[in-house]
Amino acid sequence: MNIKTLPLGPIGTNCYIVYKEKKALIIDPGGSPQEVISFLEELNLLPEAILLTHAHFDHIGGVEELRERYRLDVYLHSEESNWLEDPSLNGSLGLMGQEVTTYKAEQNLQEGEMEIAGFTFEVRHTPGHSPGSVSFVFHEYTTVFGGDVLFRQGIGRTDLIGGDMKVLEKSIRNKLYDLDNAYTVYPGHGPKTTIGFEKKQNAFFLAD
Repeated sequence: MNIKTLPLGPIGTNCYIVYKEKKALIIDPGGSPQEVISFLEELNLLPEAILLTHAHFDHIGGVEELRERYRLDVYLHSEESNWLEDPSLNGSLGLMGQEVTTYKAEQNLQEGEMEIAGFTFEVRHTPGHSPGSVSFVFHEYTTVFGGDVLFRQGIGRTDLIGGDMKVLEKSIRNKLYDLDNAYTVYPGHGPKTTIGFEKKQNAFFLAD
């Protein structure tokens, strides 16, 4: 499995394109959809779905153009089912002063194993940064796409709608730190890290 990182949108949110055998999944297209399109065309990749770790504005800016161009289903946790259409919930109105919206997701994410076009992964509900935050765990490749839950020596902010520090700590300790130390974490912002590194070096939540 190959992974392409594209920092997109107004604050450089990491969009990930996961691909193999000419098929791809797009995770968190936060803006600049033409950059995603250019990469897909360069490698002659066929996107199969858009996966959202959560529905904050900086993770959804490119959704509509990509969805329409490739006729893709969007996957999002049901706790944020109405956030894509509501700029007061997705943060764009308050933080940017302009609306970022798109239509509702076609598919609701639930915890458990999923398979899309030959990609097999586990969905883990990891709220705290937002109520519908999820992490996509590709066990075969010891890889996690965690959105804004856990960063390299950092954590997601909890001062936005639905944020809760105690809930975030529970998500990190029970849903991420229970993974093997070798798992690589691809976060919504900044460089990748590993579960083992964060357990020892993340000053917010060290492993017990």
